[in-house]
Formats: sequence, C-alpha cells, structure tokens
Amino acid sequence: MLVETLSVFPDMFEVPMSTSIIGRARKKGILEFKAHNLRDWTHDKHRSTDDEPFGGGQGLLMTCPPIFEALDELVSTEPKPLVIFFTPTGQPFDQSMASELAGHERLLMVCGRYEGFDERVYTLADRCISLGDYVLTGGELAAMVVTDAVCRLLPGALGDEASAVDESFTQGLLEYPQYTRPAEYRGLTVPDVLLSGDHAKVREWRRKAAIEKTARLRPDLLDDAWLTDEERAFAEQLRDS
Repeated sequence: MLVETLSVFPDMFEVPMSTSIIGRARKKGILEFKAHNLRDWTHDKHRSTDDEPFGGGQGLLMTCPPIFEALDELVSTEPKPLVIFFTPTGQPFDQSMASELAGHERLLMVCGRYEGFDERVYTLADRCISLGDYVLTGGELAAMVVTDAVCRLLPGALGDEASAVDESFTQGLLEYPQYTRPAEYRGLTVPDVLLSGDHAKVREWRRKAAIEKTARLRPDLLDDAWLTDEERAFAEQLRDS
C-alpha cells in the first residue's frame, strides 16, 4: 500500500512514520509512505498557501490554487489514490472505516491548517473524515492516526496476525481485560480461569468479559456488535442492571 500526505509541514511525519509498526512495515515493503510539501505548488516568493476569508472573520484559510494544482499532478499517476480530507463535518473515523481503507492500493491525505480549507477544495475529495468532536491545530496528526490504524490491518504488518482480530472494536466490542505476571500484586489477583490452562474456558471467559466491559463502559456499541442471540440477551441484562 502507498500512503501519501499533502501538508505545509511534511517534516512532522519523519519520526512517526519511521518507528514501531509503521517503520517495520515500511522496511518489509508492506507500506510505502511519501510526505509531499504543499508549498511546492505555490508560485509567489513567500510560497503562500493561505489568505484572509472573504466577508471578514478571524484567521486564515487554505487557498484553492496550490491544492488543486498538487492534486492535478498527484492524482494523474497510477494507481489512482483515494483522496481524503479531514474536516469536522466528515464521516467519523472508526475501525470499520480503517478496515475499508486498508483495502485500497493508495491513499492521499490532504492536511489542513489555520481555520481550515476554502470550501471549494472539498470538490476534490473522495472521502471526508472526522476523528471526533474536537479541534486539532492541523490535519497532520489526523493523518498519522489514520495511517497507524490502517497499517495495523495490512497483512504482515503485525507480528501476530490474531492481534488485529482481538483488538477493541473489531467485532463491535471493547477488548477483554488482559493480565500478565505476577499473578498477584498488592492484593490484586488475576482471574483463576486465565491460569487454568484450559483454552476453551479462557476463550469463553474472554468473550463474556468483553461483553461485560462494553456494557459497563460503552453500552452504545452493543446495538451494532456481532453477538449471538444468547450473548445479546446477556448484554441487554447487563445494560438494564
């Protein structure tokens, strides 16, 4: 997969995209990453990418010309990228979307700054995404989050492929509680079933614990979770208690 970003601060990506799982995926050839500098498509001596909004108001807006010209060039090469913009009005990003994006050969994420984009640039978007109901200084951090979530789902990116299956939200539930050595610490103990060596009972306990944890912390997720009839009845009992 090829992931690209278009930003006025391309250097921000250097360290995050070179470490941990993403860094290993790049070394293995599973993920290719390129950070493009939006200022390369400007034509004035100041390499300007922003201007004052029509009608007045505070702050500056990202202007159309550099973004349009950059995408004219970048989108013309194969494979054609899925062009992503980040905006509070976009579709909320979740694990399901991460899985869908992982199926594309090429992603191109356009990172805003200042007060946002001139509205006309959204005509270039294949997808508009929101990370949540809060404001970031720029889209670079959002692009890093999406890249990380997507990279984890690429075949071979994780040492243990089952890790991506068991994680929170993959089946609509929060992940079950996990423990490691020591089995007892300051009076806090590990559930006996996890020490039993009975893998069937461990799987059963983990599934039940995941449902219980979700009902307690994120009951809103239960409506769309992948549950059997028996599990859904159990979840509804927990939610009503």
